[in-house]
Amino acid sequence: MCGIIGIIGKEAAPPRLVEALKRLEYRGYDSAGIATLVDGQIMRCRAAGKIKNLEVALAASSIAGQTGIGHTRWATHGAPTTQNAHPHATSRVAVVHNGIIENFRPLREELEAKGYVFDSQTDTEVITQLISHSLENGLTPRAAVIEALGRVRGAFAIACLFSGDENLMIGARQGSPLVLGLGNGEMFLGSDAIAVAPFTNRVIYLEEGDLVEFTATEYVIYDKSRAQVTRPIAIVSASAAAVEKGNYRHFMQKEIHEEPDAAGRTIGHYLDPLSEKISLPNCGFDFAEIDQLWIIGCGTAYLAGRVGEYWFEQLAGLSCETDIASEFRYRRPVAAGRAAALFISQSGETADSLEALRLCKRMGWKTLAVVNVASSSIAREADAVLETLAGPEIGVASTKAFVAQLAALAATAIAAGVARGKIDEEQEKAYARQLMETPRLIREALEIENEIEKTAHDISYAKSVLYIGRGPSYPIALEAALKLKEISYIHAEGYAAGELKHGPIALIDEYTPVIAVAPHDELIEKTISNVQEIAARGGPVILLSDAKGIAEAGDCMKFAVRAPECAPFIAPFVYSPLIHLLAYHVAVAKGTDVDQPRNLAKSVTVE
Repeated sequence: MCGIIGIIGKEAAPPRLVEALKRLEYRGYDSAGIATLVDGQIMRCRAAGKIKNLEVALAASSIAGQTGIGHTRWATHGAPTTQNAHPHATSRVAVVHNGIIENFRPLREELEAKGYVFDSQTDTEVITQLISHSLENGLTPRAAVIEALGRVRGAFAIACLFSGDENLMIGARQGSPLVLGLGNGEMFLGSDAIAVAPFTNRVIYLEEGDLVEFTATEYVIYDKSRAQVTRPIAIVSASAAAVEKGNYRHFMQKEIHEEPDAAGRTIGHYLDPLSEKISLPNCGFDFAEIDQLWIIGCGTAYLAGRVGEYWFEQLAGLSCETDIASEFRYRRPVAAGRAAALFISQSGETADSLEALRLCKRMGWKTLAVVNVASSSIAREADAVLETLAGPEIGVASTKAFVAQLAALAATAIAAGVARGKIDEEQEKAYARQLMETPRLIREALEIENEIEKTAHDISYAKSVLYIGRGPSYPIALEAALKLKEISYIHAEGYAAGELKHGPIALIDEYTPVIAVAPHDELIEKTISNVQEIAARGGPVILLSDAKGIAEAGDCMKFAVRAPECAPFIAPFVYSPLIHLLAYHVAVAKGTDVDQPRNLAKSVTVE
C-alpha cells in the first residue's frame, strides 16, 4: 500500500526524501508529500498525483531542513487530493501513516467537540490530532504517541516528527511493516528496506506492536507492552540495480524476463542437482501426518495456489482445498482430520492472509508460509517458511513472484509425495530433472516475445477477452485474465474449458478473442475440441500450445503462439511468461500505466 520514509540526517532532507519515495512508487499511490523541520518549525509540501507533481511543488517552495518524513498515499479514507495527502500536521506534530484506523469517526467527533479543527477527510489526521492533544496536556512525545495509539483501532505504521526537536523521530507499527535504518551519524525509518536502501544496508525489522524512538545516533525500541527490547540488525542485500529498469521499457517487462532466474533460484533452494532429491530447508514439517491441506492467498498468490492444488493432489495424494483469504476467514472452515494451512504472499504482509493465518493457529492447525520476504509478518508467525527467491518485485502486477511461488509449491508437492509414500526414488529424480529444465524452458518461451507482441496488438482493440484451460492450465487461464484486466483495463475472464457449454459459450462472437492455454498433455484432445466449438461459432481463437498441439488443432485458430515442448508437470512454468508478455504488450499497445495501474497497490496491508 502506501510508502513511508523518515530521515534524521546530515544533508538536506527534501531531495533524499523524494529519492526514497521514488523507490516506493511500486507500492501504488495517488498522492505524495513531505514534511521537514526548519528552525524547529514544521514545513510541508504535498501534491496529488505522481511524485513529479511533488517535485514541481518543491521547486516552488522554500522547504529545507535535514530532518523530515515523506509518504506516498493510496487513498482509503478521503479522495486523492492535495489536502488529503500526507503528512498531516498541527503546529506540534507531523505524521505519516500506512493502514486504516477503523474507529476514526467517533474519535474525530470527540476531538471536534473539544474544538479541534480537521483539515482533511482522512482517518490519519485523527492520530495527528490525538498526539497533538496529548502534547498540549504536557505529555512527552513518546508518551503522547503511546496514549494516542492506545485509543485507535486498526492497522498502522506511522512516523512522527515533532516541532522544536530536529533530533527526534518516533515510529510504531501494528499490522503494517516498518523498518529502522542505521546509518553513520544518521537514522532512517521506512515502510520497507527498499525505502532506506539508498542510505544504509543495516536495518532492524520492527516486530508487531513495536514502537521506536530515535535520534541521529541512538534508538530505543519498545514492544507492545512498552518494555524496552532488542531487535536483531539485518544486512539487506537489495542493491540499487534491483529497483532500476535497466534497458527495459517497464519494470514489468524486466521482471517477466527475470522469471527464469526467479524460478532457478527458488528451485535451487529446494533441489540438490547431484542427488536429484528435494528437501525443504528448515521446514520441519511432516506431510505424512496431514489429512487435509488448505492453500490460502489473495490475487495472483491465490492463483498460484490453485496450480499447487493440482500438484498436491496428483503427486502427494493429499486432499487439498484452495481458498481466497478474505473468504476463508469468514466461512467457518471445517477440517476433515488433521489439517494444515499453506499461505502464499509475495510481500508476506497481506492483511487478509495474515489474519487467516492467525485464525488457523487459533484452531490448532499447522501453518506454512510461501513468501518472498523472509522477514515479513506472515513468515515470522507461521510454523514453517518456504521461501521464494524472486528478489524485489517493483511492478504492481506480479510476474516473477508468481513463477517463484510455483517453484516453491512444485518442490513442496514433490517432498509431500515422497513423505506420504506416493513418489518413489526414481519418480522423485524424474520430477527433479523436469524442474531443473524449467529455467531454460522459460527462457525459450521468452524468445518468442516479438510474435506475442504482434498478437497483442490485435487483442488491444477488444472490449472483452476470454481465456480457457484444463487441468493446471485452468488456473493459468485465470492468472492470464487477471493480468490482462489489471494492466490493460480490458474485461477478461478465465474459464475451465469444459464449462464453455454451461454458459460462457453464449458470449462468443467475432469480436471476442478466446485465448486457449493448451499444452500437449493428456487433456489436449478435449481442449482442441473446445477450440473447434468456438471457431465454429465465429470466435477468433488464439492458441497457446507447442508444435504438437498446434498441429493437432489444424486451421481452426486465428493465431497460434508456439510454446516450447515440455513435460505436463512443468507446463504452468512455461506458459506463465507467455500470458504475462501477452498482457504486457496489450497494455503497452493501449498506452496504460503498466507498472502502476490505476486503483491498484503492490502490497495490500489493509482489508
